[in-house]
This record gives sequence, structure tokens and C-alpha cells, in this order.
Amino acid sequence: MNSLPIDDVLPALRDALATRHEAVLEAPPGAGKTTRVPLALLNEPWLAGQTILMLEPRRLAARAAAERLASELGEKVGETVGYRIRLDSKVGPDTRIEVVTEGILTRRLQDDPALDGVGLLIFDEFHERSLDADLALALSLNGRDLFRDEQPLKILLMSATLEGERLAGLLDNAPILRSEGRMFPVQMRWGRPYQAGEFIEPRLVQTILEALHDETGSVLVFLPGQAEIRRVNQQLADALGDRNDVLLCPLHGELDLNAQRAAIDPAPAGKRKVVLATNIAETSLTINGVRVVIDAGLARVPRFDPGSGMTRLDTQRISRASATQRAGRAGRLEPGVCYRLWSEDQHEGLAAYSSAEMLAADLAGLALQLARWGVTPDQLVWLDVPPTAAYAQAQDLLVRLGALNDDKLTAHGQKMAELPAHPRIGHLLLRGQELGLAATACDVAALLGERDILRGGGADLHSRLALLSGEERARGTQGGVQRARQLARQYRGYLRGQAMQPVADPDHPRWLGALLALAYPDRVARQRRPGGAEYRLANGRAALFAEADSLMKQPWLVVADLGSRQGQREERIYLASDLDPTLFEDELADLVRSVDEVDWDEKEGVLKAERQLKVGQLVLSTAPLPHLDEHTRSLALVDLVRRKGLELLPWNAELRQWQARVGLLRQLDIQQRQGESQWPDLSDAHLLETLEEWLTPYLGKVTRLSHFSQLDLSSIVRNLLPWPLPQALETQAPQAIQVPSGSNIRIDYSQYPPVLAVRLQELFGLAQTPRIAQGRQVLTLHLLSPARRPVQVTQDLANFWRSTYGEVKKDLKGRYPKHYWPEDPLVAEATARAKPRGT
Repeated sequence: MNSLPIDDVLPALRDALATRHEAVLEAPPGAGKTTRVPLALLNEPWLAGQTILMLEPRRLAARAAAERLASELGEKVGETVGYRIRLDSKVGPDTRIEVVTEGILTRRLQDDPALDGVGLLIFDEFHERSLDADLALALSLNGRDLFRDEQPLKILLMSATLEGERLAGLLDNAPILRSEGRMFPVQMRWGRPYQAGEFIEPRLVQTILEALHDETGSVLVFLPGQAEIRRVNQQLADALGDRNDVLLCPLHGELDLNAQRAAIDPAPAGKRKVVLATNIAETSLTINGVRVVIDAGLARVPRFDPGSGMTRLDTQRISRASATQRAGRAGRLEPGVCYRLWSEDQHEGLAAYSSAEMLAADLAGLALQLARWGVTPDQLVWLDVPPTAAYAQAQDLLVRLGALNDDKLTAHGQKMAELPAHPRIGHLLLRGQELGLAATACDVAALLGERDILRGGGADLHSRLALLSGEERARGTQGGVQRARQLARQYRGYLRGQAMQPVADPDHPRWLGALLALAYPDRVARQRRPGGAEYRLANGRAALFAEADSLMKQPWLVVADLGSRQGQREERIYLASDLDPTLFEDELADLVRSVDEVDWDEKEGVLKAERQLKVGQLVLSTAPLPHLDEHTRSLALVDLVRRKGLELLPWNAELRQWQARVGLLRQLDIQQRQGESQWPDLSDAHLLETLEEWLTPYLGKVTRLSHFSQLDLSSIVRNLLPWPLPQALETQAPQAIQVPSGSNIRIDYSQYPPVLAVRLQELFGLAQTPRIAQGRQVLTLHLLSPARRPVQVTQDLANFWRSTYGEVKKDLKGRYPKHYWPEDPLVAEATARAKPRGT
């Protein structure tokens, strides 16, 4: 057995797990952790003949890991080492190391929370932080606490890069073991930054051709997704022409086993490989013979948009940790080279680690599994807690699908949770079975669970069904078709029981739209105009066909696959089916709700009441409501005021001043009483919030928009001020104040502090600025000229007389020589005239 860097850490790992039930292992790519750790722990005394479960984040990696482990033992897969993944498994009665994907573990935990017979649970490549891995860890920790007191389940988290301290804290300060690994030097060759809108394929092809010319060995190229792999593969094939010394090997999770093996296995003698891979090759797989890595620096990740309720794939920059792991692939066996298609400055700006899928994923499946487990998120231990808003939205979907009722799992929800499928697909399968459409439902579910098996064939899902059934053939699709058929057979094996309400003519094409509507009630779509490309979805969003499509003849659709790029308002329709709207009368009646809508006809200015049948936000039909109960009518009127604002009501300047006076005393009261006040909140914001309480009783005679002007709003609003506050209002915040000239000057409360605008001559003899509210509030004086033009603004009248009056007097005396401008204003007689009487 060859020596590997991880071998140096294995004794310490054995010791750690002998004394503790948790451990964290950090080891860089190529250290050999996946190959050596399970075998090194297989015969430990504490395992006592129990099995080891090792989780891998991808099916391809799980199968490859099982094959490597078996080869180390000189055995075939299915003997001591086996695997279980979707659509495939190889285990036997003697299997003691089982490599599984994370969804497999979650379902096993649900069936057996104690994981009886399992002694060690290994989470490999945990740094990828997939949603299923986080869920499986939370459930296994909880199950262990509840059921494994006598022989606790041991848990090992291992990865190429980990936030070790965070994980150790999650696992009760578990020991952290680190393997430095062994990697040959890798020379970095930096590129220029991408330009906005630049396609990456031409630069990648050019860089690959340069590497083939300048370097030896096979080349591993990291691309964001399958579309880029196809395009680069085609352009390279054209550029290489008749050269037969270079093998082009795409590598992604949707390829068949033979194509995956061709990418992973060493190149034949005298040939080189160019492996075009997604981030599947980042850490989970060893690809033999690679000494050159070309990294586009991009990855495609799913992002759930709570605003639209849909998941889209976003292309984004990788983290520095991912870039390090990718580069490490070039130094496994000998010194290598890594071409990075970005600059050193850009590299420093990359995020340190990739974010957890939990923080940006559709949580419907997680919410369903937690409901089946019988817990809420706050009852489990998480490295990153499920976001509250996304989790609530997931629960809302489960309620619409009939899986939850009052936060409890229904019998239907229990059946959905037992199916290895997204809740939408599980609901489609179960309801399809009830309708006698089980076979079609399984085919549709398989098509939705796989990537599109007919690229470039239009959006109509009927064509995919025909391809799946063998009615039609298409070149280059057989791998996808075979996987979909295998998945459909698997779904048929899960469905048991008889149809509860069998439909007539189950082979009719209309049932495809019905089944899709069951899975995607929020994506039922109605055409905006006949023959147009734009549709409105039941969730209120817009969707359109980017290109002309035969489905544009259909006024109603159900959209199975759609997405958009950042910044686009409308979703693009990729897969859909026509929908017969008469289905809403029977088989899809559960999607229809009756809503009594009462609103204003803006043109006529009258109240309009109708009963609407709606699917989400789409209106199927309307009918007038001849008799409208008083409560509903009042709510509609209140809603109108709330939408249009309080200015719809007959306010006048005096009432607004009264409102401001109350507001001032409330503010002063709150300051004095440290947050409390005897004065009610009569601000516009609070009045709008409480319309139902104070306005509704007075709306009995309002039937037209013009009737609002007839309300006695002054009495209505003044009645909100309880006795004896009206009297206190007049004394503490009077409408007017008497000045030395004898005039009663109105105070303007619309500004803060309140303003007293008064001619300067009327204040002669007044030493201090007037105050209100028992001296708590000083007024702002707007001192006016005889022509009532402002000459000074002050809250300190004494200082004005002392320091500023002299200059003001000179100016006013020049402009108004007939008026009285005394030398000492404090002893002068105030006057509202040009001069005091008798002078």
C-alpha cells in the first residue's frame, strides 16, 4: 500500500475517537483522507463490529470513493465496501463501509433515528456545506442525543478546508486534527480581469491550446456549468482537428458511468486528456495524470429568491479556498502549473470561503423533513440556522400542497416526506396516483427531476414525454433519456395503492398540464394578449418566451422550468405545458379560491363589489355582488383611504393646526415622562394605522368618492381627545398669544418649534421670548418689518435686543422713516401702528 500524507495523522485520529465521540479532520486535496480514514478505523475496538457510513456530496464522488476503498482491500464493490446513491446501489451482507449521498442518509435517519448498527458517521468534504449535509448532521446529532446513550454514535467531519473552530464548537469542542498534506510546487500564471459582457469560452480555448503546446501532462479545466463545457468541447474539437493524441473528456454529474470513468482514468499511453469539469472535480475526485489546471474562477450555484419563490442558477466568483483546492489538483504527482483567468488583485478580493447552501436555498424539502422528524429549526443544532423568511415561505408552500396543517404533518405530508423527491414532485406523484394517472405522473416527475433531455426542442414538455415513451427519437439524448426512464421506474416502485378518483381517458394529453399544476400551482400562467410571448404567473410574476414557441398559441400554461438573470424583471420560460382551464372546475378545483373583492371604480368614483374566482393572483371569472354587508363595505372604504392617504378626507388648515398642537404636547409629555404620555397619538401615521377604529363608524352614508368631503372630520378627530385634555390643550398650546401691543397673534404649530410671526414694533418692552406648555416650549420668533417681511429669526429675544437690534433698527429706519424706532426697545411702548398713540 502506497504511503499517503494522511497516514501520519491516523494514530492521533484513532486516539481522538477512542476517547471522544466527535472529531474534526482537516486535510488538503490529495492527502488521502477519503481512501485511508474509513479503512484505518474499520477494526477499532470501539466500533465493535458496527458499520461505518461515509457521506459524499455527489453521486459520482460516492461511487468513485467506494471503488477506491474496495481496490485498497483487493475486493469488488459490494463486499466489505459498498455504496448507495440515487438510481444505483451495491451493498452485500458483509458490507461494513457504506458510502452514501446525503439524501440517502436523511431518509435512513427518518426510518431509524438511532442508526442502529452504525458506529461511525463520516461527513466527507463537509466544507461544501450542502443543504443535505447540514440537515443530516443536525438530525444525526439529535437522534444520537435521544437514542444512543449506551453506545453513542461517533461523528467525524473531514474536508480539505474547514472553519475548524466553528465546527469543533458545534461538536462540543471536538478535537481538531490537521494533515499538512504533500503537494508538489504549482506555478501560478495569472490572467487579465474579465471585461463586462465578455464570453469566457474563447479565452479558455486559447489558454488550453497554449497549455497543450507549452506543458506536458493532462489538463483539468474548471468551468461553471454544462453549457460552457459543451461549447468549449466543440470549439476545442474544431481547433484540434485531426490530432488524435488529445482526448477531450467532459465531466459532470449528469454523464453516464462510462463517460465519467473516461474522464477519471489515466490517459492511454501516448495520449493526453483535457478534462472539462464543473466544480465536481474540485475536491471529491482524483483525476489521474493531471499536472495542468486551467481555472475560469466561476461556479454555478442555486439561489432561492424569496421574492419570486423560485430558484435560479447564478454564476458567481469562487472563493479563495475553492481556488486553492482547484490549483492543488496540478501538484498531486509532480510539479504543476495553474492558469488562473483572473488577476492577483482580483484574487485578493475573493471571499475566503464559499457560503453555506442553507443560506440561499429553497427550504421546502428541509421544512418537510423537519416536520416529519417532529421538530422546529430552533430545536436542533446548526452551524448556520435556516433563515427565518425562507423557512416560513417553505412552510407556506407545504400548506398549499396539503402537507402541513397548523404546523403539523398531515397524512398526505407524511407520504410526501417518505418519497425521495422535492415536496412539489412528491405531491405530483401522490395526487397523480389518486387520479389514476400514476404512470404519467412518474414520467413527468422523472423529467422534472433530471436536466432537460431535449435541448433546443422548444419548451413544450409533451415532446419530452414522447421521447421518454419511445414515440420519438432524438440524437444525443439517449443518456439523459435512459436516466429519466430509470428514475420513472423507481418512482413507480414507490407508489402503492389504488386510484381514489380515476379520471376519464387517462391517456389524454390534457393531463400533463393538470399534473404540472399540482406540482407548481404558483406557476399557472395566463397569456397577457393572444399570441403574445408574455404571461402572468399565479404568483404575480411575469414570464415570457425569449424566442417564438409553439406554446404561444395557448392562453393558459403551467411553467415547469423558468429562470432569469440578475437585473431581469421577467422570468424566461424554458419548459411548460398547455393547460385546459376547464380543469379548474373539477380536478384542479382545490387550486381555486373565491374572493369577494370590494374596490373603487376610479373612473366612475363609485364602490364596486364582485365575487372573483382566482388561481393565485390570476382571475378566472367575476360576478357582481348585489348585496354587500356593512362590514365588508366599511373595510373597502377604509382600504381606499389607506391607499390614497388621509388627504382624501376633508382636512382644513385649522384642523391641521389642532392636530399639530396635540402632537407637540404629546412629544413634550414623552420627554418629561420618559416615554409615556397622557396625550393620544394623532399623527397621520397612527391615524392611517387605526382607521378601522376611529373612521369606520362614520362611513355609513359614503357610497361615492365625493361623499368623503361631506364628513364632519373636525368633530370626528376632535372626539379622539378624551376629557379633560381639550381644556388643557387651550391653555398649554393656545391658538394665539397676546403680545405687548395688545394684539392676539396666532401661533403656527405646523413647524417645530412652533412659530410666532409678529411685527418687531409689537414686541417693544418684552424682555424674554414667549413660552407655552407651562414654560416647557420656547417659541421661534419670526420678527417682521412693518410690511410683514422677515427681518430676523430668533429664540433668544433678550440677546436680539442686546446685540442685533441696533443694526436692524438702522436698516428699518432707513426703509420706514415714518415708523417708531426707539433707542431702547425694552422701555419703549409697543404698538401695532406706525407710532404709539400720542407721539
